Amino acid sequence: MLGAVALGAAPVGAQERAAADAVTFPPVRREFRGVWVATVDNIDWPSKPGLSAEQQQAELIAILDRVTAMRLNAVVFQIRPACDALYASKYEPWSEFLTGRMGQAPQPYYDPLAFAITEAHRRGLELHAWFNPYRARHPAGKSEISPDHISKKRPELVRQYGSYLWLDPGDKEVQKHSLQVIRDVVRRYDLDGVHIDDYFYPYKEKGSDGKNLDFPDEPSWQRYQKSGGKLARDDWRRQNVDTFIERLYRTIKAEKRWVKFGISPFGIWRPGYPPQIKGFDQYAELYADARKWLVNGWLDYYTPQLYWRVDQLEQSYPVLLSWWLEQNAMGRHMWPGNFTSRIGDGSATSWAAEELPRQVRITRSQPGATGNVHFSMKVFNQNRQGITDLLSSGVYAEPALVPASLWLDDRAPGKPRVRLSGENGPAGQVSWKAARGEKVWLWLVQARAGTGWKTEVLPGWRKDRALSDLGPVDLVAVSAVDRNGNASEPDILMLKTK
Repeated sequence: MLGAVALGAAPVGAQERAAADAVTFPPVRREFRGVWVATVDNIDWPSKPGLSAEQQQAELIAILDRVTAMRLNAVVFQIRPACDALYASKYEPWSEFLTGRMGQAPQPYYDPLAFAITEAHRRGLELHAWFNPYRARHPAGKSEISPDHISKKRPELVRQYGSYLWLDPGDKEVQKHSLQVIRDVVRRYDLDGVHIDDYFYPYKEKGSDGKNLDFPDEPSWQRYQKSGGKLARDDWRRQNVDTFIERLYRTIKAEKRWVKFGISPFGIWRPGYPPQIKGFDQYAELYADARKWLVNGWLDYYTPQLYWRVDQLEQSYPVLLSWWLEQNAMGRHMWPGNFTSRIGDGSATSWAAEELPRQVRITRSQPGATGNVHFSMKVFNQNRQGITDLLSSGVYAEPALVPASLWLDDRAPGKPRVRLSGENGPAGQVSWKAARGEKVWLWLVQARAGTGWKTEVLPGWRKDRALSDLGPVDLVAVSAVDRNGNASEPDILMLKTK
């Protein structure tokens, strides 16, 4: 457990070794603290289409800096809102939410996803790429559709549904295309995760008569029946989604096992589960058997959108979270989604800011739930009702490490070596060196001053810390954390105090 005594020159004596071995470190919270950064309709980024590359980058830097200052540790970044791309893709056109014109790259040219990953990792943040697997055109899209868009290149795969264009989940070529798009991104970019939300078969659109429109998948349904399929139509639709989810999980793991796959379905599986719950039935309406995906472990983390208040009895946040945890047979991460943007939104159903820290505390109180994801970044940028300050000074006052995904990798990195450079005083510097082997993703630095402790989580490129920044400390311990969240044993530097 011992690194070296102060000045890094004297041999480690028995007294110092015993003192180091007797150290009890304060626990470091293991918690996923994520935020969605939505690009569809320019919800969060960029603030409007047509900004210069420099302006877009400045806005993204400001987002990542605020995320870091809040001691969040992950960004879920929407890169495929509607069969378009906020990255360089050979399969789909540039998104009009970037430039105002579908198919037009940012000017001067840069790759927003590559830029976001580099800047997130520079700050020690995870970057999860958020895809919509089926939506092909959002009503907010106003520009001319690019010739490279799937509705032009493969119109037989696309359905007009109300005010949207939608890919048909029952068409095998659709599954092939969306899997190809996501595989390409996983292969080419240094992602930490792949994320999909609650859009499977679309939410119901209404016709001119005010009645719900059925999704127009008659061609693929007829092909299924002619091939000998026996399922009822609703069950067939659910099977189409199930098949895609399972294939997507296997596709990601075949490319890069360490890239986490997360799903964020609607927060209610079915009304009556558990008994007091009422509301929208995603199983019947979206053909999403979200419970099945969790039970079978076709994902690494689960983010049910629990977008209701704690005291909203028919959609109770704690009751729904407890029910989802009971379904988690494979022990995957449970990181519920929170409707943070409901804070001070000007609606009749807006929430007080205190609702959010309350929900975070409830999440922490339920065994098996280890994080939250906030929708969306705009509310933190605006700091509505002081919510950004409230979280930063309260439930997020101390840093946290993302929980390790032990089914992906349970091997901790080697213990680093810590030493003192210079004098044991304001001019001194603590530095550390990684053990051989796996690249270090983060450093966990814990410094003791009397009976108090200061804990920091630093990005892996950092290799030192000035004593003047740590204060009058008598002990510094450094642990290496790998990409999967596994932490090494700490190396301890005992400092002589006057």
